[in-house]
Amino acid sequence: MILVGVDVGGTFTDIMYTDTEKRETSINKVPTTLDDPSKGVVQGIEELCEKEGIAKGLINHIFHGTTIATNAILEYDGARTGMITTKGFRDIIHIGRHQRPQNYSIMQEIPWQDRPLVQRRYRKVVSERMSPPKGDVLIPLNEEEVREAIRELKEQGVESIIVSFLFSYINSAHEQRVKEIIAEEYPEAFVTTSADVSPQFREFERFTTAAINGFVGPKVKKYISNLKKGLVHSGFTADLHIMCSNGGVGTAESVSEKPVNTLLSGPAAGVLGGWWSGTLSDKKKLITFDVGGTSADIGIITEQGIDESSARDTWIAGYPVMVPMIDIHTIGAGGGSIAYIDEGGAFKVGPRSAGSRPGPASYGHGGTRATVTDANVVLGRLDEENFLGGSMKIFSQEAEKVVGQLAEQLQLSLIETAEGILTIVNNNMANAIREKTIQKGQDPREFSLVAFGGAGPLHAVEIAQILNIPEVIIPPHPGITSATGLLTTDLKYDLIKTEFMYSHEIDFAKLNDDFKQMEQQIRLQLNEDGIETDKIALERTADCRYAGQGYELRVAMPAGEITAGSIEEAWQAFHRLHQAEYGHSFQDIPIEIVNVRLTGKGIMPKIQKTLVPEDRPLEKALLKTGKVVFRHNGELATFETDFYQREKLPAGASFAGPAIMFQKDTTTIIPPDCQAFVERNGNIIIRIGGGTHESA
Repeated sequence: MILVGVDVGGTFTDIMYTDTEKRETSINKVPTTLDDPSKGVVQGIEELCEKEGIAKGLINHIFHGTTIATNAILEYDGARTGMITTKGFRDIIHIGRHQRPQNYSIMQEIPWQDRPLVQRRYRKVVSERMSPPKGDVLIPLNEEEVREAIRELKEQGVESIIVSFLFSYINSAHEQRVKEIIAEEYPEAFVTTSADVSPQFREFERFTTAAINGFVGPKVKKYISNLKKGLVHSGFTADLHIMCSNGGVGTAESVSEKPVNTLLSGPAAGVLGGWWSGTLSDKKKLITFDVGGTSADIGIITEQGIDESSARDTWIAGYPVMVPMIDIHTIGAGGGSIAYIDEGGAFKVGPRSAGSRPGPASYGHGGTRATVTDANVVLGRLDEENFLGGSMKIFSQEAEKVVGQLAEQLQLSLIETAEGILTIVNNNMANAIREKTIQKGQDPREFSLVAFGGAGPLHAVEIAQILNIPEVIIPPHPGITSATGLLTTDLKYDLIKTEFMYSHEIDFAKLNDDFKQMEQQIRLQLNEDGIETDKIALERTADCRYAGQGYELRVAMPAGEITAGSIEEAWQAFHRLHQAEYGHSFQDIPIEIVNVRLTGKGIMPKIQKTLVPEDRPLEKALLKTGKVVFRHNGELATFETDFYQREKLPAGASFAGPAIMFQKDTTTIIPPDCQAFVERNGNIIIRIGGGTHESA
């Protein structure tokens, strides 16, 4: 089975090829074609096929991570979107919940008001009303008003229409009928119904999620269409799958209809790649640490699996979104983060970034501000002749110039300033990890830190030292770990249904029937996607809360027929989770099931681990020695440091820091008093403070 994973970034498009039978792996990087990223995707795969001598028709699956939807939201560059909603509720998506992003600021931006996804003049109301709790029709749908609203939106040049009615999560009949009428009156429009993308209560969040889908929909649909045409034109016959925010992939057709599911496509693939690398070394508790040029993405993996976001924590560009997402915490800290002195005289780094153009001064593209990359160059941690595998030269004199200018302002030496930049950005990233571990009841000392991205391995060990994390894992291809993650996932669908049942009065007949219907729906969808029945895995969960609470925690639900006895473990799991999350639990208070969820996976072929050769001497990997500055025992000191070529390291080798490893997609720093071990599976394990290691 031949698989290809493609992750599109802001600067580079990363491609990974693997033959699962021969266990052969190869990578390629090409510049991202910003005008149409699909061109760079096709070009990159073609180059890889030519380099490896692969017949295009032999590729079975292409897995793709895309930022099209994310960028459309971040840049506020989506379709002109219209809305049809229940009369009297035109302004739900403007009013929100009166919860301001900053509680105590009287001057702040409210994203859904300052950058409305649906302009008010494009919001149309019609007569209709469903009533809870059973979804009975209180006011019939006025179809003539619907047709008039559609005609008005068409005349106004609206490309996309969302349909969001009250209580459609209980009964979606009115939304579905409007969708049918739109197909008659305006078949060219991209149509979204709130019950299709997020059939759950909380109308502001549901309406906004539908609005996001409609806002990004036409752009994503066009992109996927162009990509499919480009692949076919170039002779590729592989199935195309798109990475989704829930950690699974969807078919091109399903993602074209629900592009809101791809909002964290790239970062989600990165977490999966980090998880895969950790499992190679038999590690179950992992912190994934993905650092690029502008940001750092952090994910948490425990024995229970990859953490998912809860409804109260899921936001994109300031907008609430209610679709399943891997819980990823992002901060503005990366290689391009700018160091500066703020108006109060404080020394800060980020979140502003130099980007790829002009980028850090050391890139030689005209950068004039000191960045994290420039600081690494000044300290000797990045080498002029061995950056990106020697394919790109960096200019140490330019780095020294901009860091020196900042040093004059701070009245510090050049080295102190450069090391200060790293100390600040490392502590910023360490604080972000604290938010996802210590503040959530997890002890980072029990985890391994998986570092990847172009800049992750540069900073990981020093961050681990700050947090007392015992070891750092460097994957085989850190700079393209997101592309690796694409080759580790499965086809995945999530269904949700709002229930509202208390633990002391569960309607087991209804609960079992709802799960049965969802299972039938997911099995049918996966079968239509070509997944055989024995390759389908189902997982049940429920969003629960104590009676009277406003937000939920997710717990596993028993398989098979649910009874009073079998559901007891779910209640106990909720008590334990609440204790871990908030520091207390209430054993005597009834638990309310708010939503039930079903996740269906279609098992896909996956990348296999590669084996590093053992029969080559460590000395052959040593390129040179040089002077590098580290903070050691509280003091800045210059160390004679060994520089290694990672691709030449033998399995089973170990060496002490200080040392630096070069490879095409990143540079790895091993400070003094640390020990690096090369595992047969391709991982590099760095033990903080030395220690022993048993090869995996």
